[in-house]
Amino acid sequence: MAISVSKRKSKPPKKVAEKKSFSFCNTVLSRIPLAILLLILVFVWSSSTTIISGNNVHVCVSSRKLNNLYCLSAGAQPNFDIPDIPILRNSTTSNIISPTTNPNISAKKEIVEVVRDDSDPIVRDVANEDTDDEVANAAKVVEEQMRVHRSWTSENRINHAGCDGRGIFVYDLPSKFNKDLVGQCGDVVPWMDFCKHFNNEALGEPIQNLGKGWYRTHQYSLEPIFHARVLKHPCRVYNENEAKLFYVPFYGGLDILRWHFKNVSNDVKDTLSLELIKWLETQRPWGRNSGKDHVFVLGKISWDFRRNDGSWGTRLLELDQMQNPIKLLIERQPWHANDIGIPHPTYFHPQSDDDIIAWQTKIISSYRRHLVSFAGADRPDVPDNIRSMLIKQCTSADHHNCQFLDCNSGGCDEPESVIQLFVESEFCLQPPGDSPTRKSVFDSLVSGCIPVLFDPFTAYYQYPWHLPEDHGRYSVFVDQKDVKEMKVNVVQKLMQISLKDRDELRRHIVYELLPGLVYGDPNSQLDKFQDAFSITMSHLLERVNRLE
Repeated sequence: MAISVSKRKSKPPKKVAEKKSFSFCNTVLSRIPLAILLLILVFVWSSSTTIISGNNVHVCVSSRKLNNLYCLSAGAQPNFDIPDIPILRNSTTSNIISPTTNPNISAKKEIVEVVRDDSDPIVRDVANEDTDDEVANAAKVVEEQMRVHRSWTSENRINHAGCDGRGIFVYDLPSKFNKDLVGQCGDVVPWMDFCKHFNNEALGEPIQNLGKGWYRTHQYSLEPIFHARVLKHPCRVYNENEAKLFYVPFYGGLDILRWHFKNVSNDVKDTLSLELIKWLETQRPWGRNSGKDHVFVLGKISWDFRRNDGSWGTRLLELDQMQNPIKLLIERQPWHANDIGIPHPTYFHPQSDDDIIAWQTKIISSYRRHLVSFAGADRPDVPDNIRSMLIKQCTSADHHNCQFLDCNSGGCDEPESVIQLFVESEFCLQPPGDSPTRKSVFDSLVSGCIPVLFDPFTAYYQYPWHLPEDHGRYSVFVDQKDVKEMKVNVVQKLMQISLKDRDELRRHIVYELLPGLVYGDPNSQLDKFQDAFSITMSHLLERVNRLE
């Protein structure tokens, strides 16, 4: 194995370095008038976008990005360790990062080793004939997990019958773990009314212009939305001895968000997670199967609950007690078999079969005036992100061939603007953002717009119960490496797809997938269709049924 040797200049003694630094700071600060200094601090606080701390990058949201709520997600470079994967070579390095899990690194060619010594980390590339095989084998591990998840299929329509021996017990947690977190909504974001997103049982305010069943749903509202549905599930039981599945209604995502703009220690951020575990350990069902029959629904990405050395998020999913339960998230960590991705909440929450049919009829017959569209913002602070290249390709094309909705300028603030654009487009570009997945993927599918994906972790390795294994039936894939190397013009590539193929893709999306991608209204009465919630519960019940 090749050994990396670094040549560094000797460092001054620590006390001398500190003294020089302190003297320099005093000199600089003494020359800046106090009023100007205050103005600089206010400007940095209100408009900064990225803070780099150690090996982690944390995104600080400016007012422009606030409505692009991915910016409240994990940083642009989450920790992408691959734990306990036997196919990787032994190494003296302390950390091996697979590019297949990183939204900003190609999934085909390189593995990066982080070599640590007693001082600063050295990052170097290693490339040999084994690299492609290792990455391919790592992908096979993830694909095998997805096949296992898909195998938890039941033919029982749990909505109607089949609850015998399949009871769902909902823990009555102390309110500090859920309701109180919603009650603190006014203190989450200093300069906006966050509480309006939790009206109508967390669906948000109705969107009259889009019709019945449309709401301004916050993308991180999954936890209360799911909780409201479970409480009304026909298989719910009130005696823990009659239950097969135990649902823990902890709003862990909201717990993370409430600390985003506050300067608190990591111990404070982890307090509620640790209190939850202590509470659960006093409950008899928790110990019966070591938590294997318990499920958590967490409305943020997995990385946000796996804080390592940085200051973002909590350590909830790193706790030993949390390894056995099933965790349902809007983005799963691919190397954890008990992480399962379920759809981001969209703006559409039908109340009846007729609501779904009416929307299907509308979008299947919609006039698609744009070949391609992209609703998003550039990522100038993330050099490896392909968004700037896609924006350039889009804006250079004829406006009928590609329409760009700039979220930097507030164009994505109104759901009507985004949905209308997608309804009028054949293809919707869906590059990774601050993490591999995007809520916009589901907005495009619900609008009948064929998503164009650039990273397999955006959807293919995420949602085993809601998206089919045959990815070519609902999406177009373009390797982001080809875009970076300017080997492909995406707009021109999409122009080559025939009208017949586009129609087949759209019909499969609208008639086969769409109903299962939306979360119905908490009072919905669906007979012909299973929505995202019903599909999720059916698979969960089948999974716990096989534990014995």
